[in-house]
Amino acid sequence: MSLRFREARRDDVAAVVALLADDALGAAREGAGLAPYLAAFDTMQAEGGNLLIVGEDAGGRIVATYQLTLISGLSLKAARRAQVESVRVAGDLRGQGLGAAMMADAEARARAAGCRLIQLTTNKSRNRAQAFYQRLGFTASHIGFKRELD
Repeated sequence: MSLRFREARRDDVAAVVALLADDALGAAREGAGLAPYLAAFDTMQAEGGNLLIVGEDAGGRIVATYQLTLISGLSLKAARRAQVESVRVAGDLRGQGLGAAMMADAEARARAAGCRLIQLTTNKSRNRAQAFYQRLGFTASHIGFKRELD
């Protein structure tokens, strides 16, 4: 399947949210109508280096998405890094190479932005995702922690 990757537009937000909710974890944590997602998209657009990317098939259907955040920092000899989040492929198309194509797109964008490192996190319960990232050459080099802020 051929995909075209592009920066998302505001009218893509509903399709992206549907992809985010298209698995057991996402179904439990996404929802609440489109208003907060549209507001978040507007904020992301106003920030430099925060990209929402969609993969569109030949018919114009949004079938994949990821968020790429470019981070400048001092560590690792002032290496710029790219953080990949919210990686999703439509459930009916998983296992067909779209994820690998999407991650290649993310890496190309990161390189073009001068990044020397690309990083991501995945939920501990996503065993297939972990194996996928390892096949792509990612290493499980860190332990991540999160804390919700009320």
